[in-house]
Amino acid sequence: MSSPVSAILLDAGGVLVFPQPDLLRPPLQALGVSPDVAALERAHYQAMLVQDVATVPPAPGTWWREYLVGYFAGCGVAEDQCRELAAEVAGATVGETWTHVGTGAMAGLRALAALGLPMGVVSNSDGTVQAALSRLGVCYAPDTAGITAGITTGSPAGVPVGVVVDSAVVGVAKPDPAIFGIALDALGVTRRETVLHVGDSLRYDVAGALAAGLEPVHLDPHGFCPAPDGHRHIRTLAELAEDL
Repeated sequence: MSSPVSAILLDAGGVLVFPQPDLLRPPLQALGVSPDVAALERAHYQAMLVQDVATVPPAPGTWWREYLVGYFAGCGVAEDQCRELAAEVAGATVGETWTHVGTGAMAGLRALAALGLPMGVVSNSDGTVQAALSRLGVCYAPDTAGITAGITTGSPAGVPVGVVVDSAVVGVAKPDPAIFGIALDALGVTRRETVLHVGDSLRYDVAGALAAGLEPVHLDPHGFCPAPDGHRHIRTLAELAEDL
């Protein structure tokens, strides 16, 4: 790190939560493919690699379907079947799908929280990420000044964080640097300080963090990053906590 770290921002999908295996495994099994949880989590990173190397990002409204094309390919589905399967599953999975807490995610998140640094979540989502993270017992943040929305009622669960920023709520998405500014303002941290952003995407997280003047940390457990120079890579959140 160029200087002592002042705050940590985390992506949600691919860092804390993943698509629910119970939702996606049945259509795979129907094709004779039976991946375990580790293989399904790995398929997520393969799907993000496909997006990272694509010339342009998916068109509006097609992200989930295009993600599933790469995801199913990563699970071992034949190439000529991936797009048809993705279209079928995308149409059938309306609502919350990112409900699987990643293997080791909670241990790593608690280790980062133990460092005592301001911490927040910045996610490209659909307006439900804060409620989902709280309901799953991952993390929670107070609903302050309209920055976050949808937190479930009752006692919050998980690791307390300073803010959860959802792109659908604030109207701006990664890689636009403005979304990071919203999180930093909520945490009371300036861009002149050393802020880490941990994410799983070169296109959205690494590029967005660099544009915002933050230090990107690419969560890349399988070494898939297509352009690894110029930014830090980790395999787990616990690894980052240990290094810090």
